[in-house]
This record gives sequence, structure tokens and C-alpha cells, in this order.
Amino acid sequence: MKERVLILCTANSARSQMAEGLLRHDSGNRFEVESAGTRASLVRPEAIEAMKEIGIDISSHRSKDVGEFAGQHFDFVLTVCDNAKESCPIFSAETVSLHQSFEDPAAIQGSEQERLAAFRRVRDQLRTYLRSFATERT
Repeated sequence: MKERVLILCTANSARSQMAEGLLRHDSGNRFEVESAGTRASLVRPEAIEAMKEIGIDISSHRSKDVGEFAGQHFDFVLTVCDNAKESCPIFSAETVSLHQSFEDPAAIQGSEQERLAAFRRVRDQLRTYLRSFATERT
């Protein structure tokens, strides 16, 4: 049986979306991965592009509110921004909650190339973190 992982961020538009795609892709069939936000919005085109560059297609992802997962069991809840950690709903006592804050690439101002560079940087940081997370569970 796959372990279930929920990745949370504020808007479910960038960090948690990229993390969902990365963990699902890099861990094969080990985890059932979902992502959500404390205030759902839209998946950022820069996140889709940054993931496409490394061969992962998240263009069909949609931003989801954490309330969609109320009452569901998750083995792990990973928060990837401080706001989500502070406002994360309570999950069952069996759920392991882990937190690692990452810069919000959607908050970067500048040219298209500067914004995309921020998404790439955060994508790569997320990949390192999630590979470590998956390795620790083997």
C-alpha cells in the first residue's frame, strides 16, 4: 500500500504544485501524492514551464483547497511555506507533519527571465528536499 503525502502551501500555485510533480515523478509508485493550498488560486505558468524543462508535465494540475481533503488519511503532510505551516488544519495523530520553507517564486518581481529563474531555483531546491524525504523512507 502506498503512503499518502499531502503537500501544502498558501495558494497551491507554485511550490506545492512543483513539489507534487517532483515527488510523483521521482519516487515512482512509492507514494500517492496530492497538493493543496490554504487559499487555492491558479497554477502559475512559470511553474508549468520550469517543470516542463525537466520533463515533468504539470499542465493538467489544478489548484486545490486543503478543505477538499478534509477527513482523508495522509501518512505525511509536508508544508513548504511558513504561512501554510501556521494555518495548516489538524490531521490525525498518525499523520507525520514536516515543514521546510521555500522562497515564494511567485512573489519575485522582474522580467520574465528573472521570474522563471526564481521558479527554476525553487524547483531544484524542492527536488533536493523531496529526494532526501523519499530516501529517508526506504
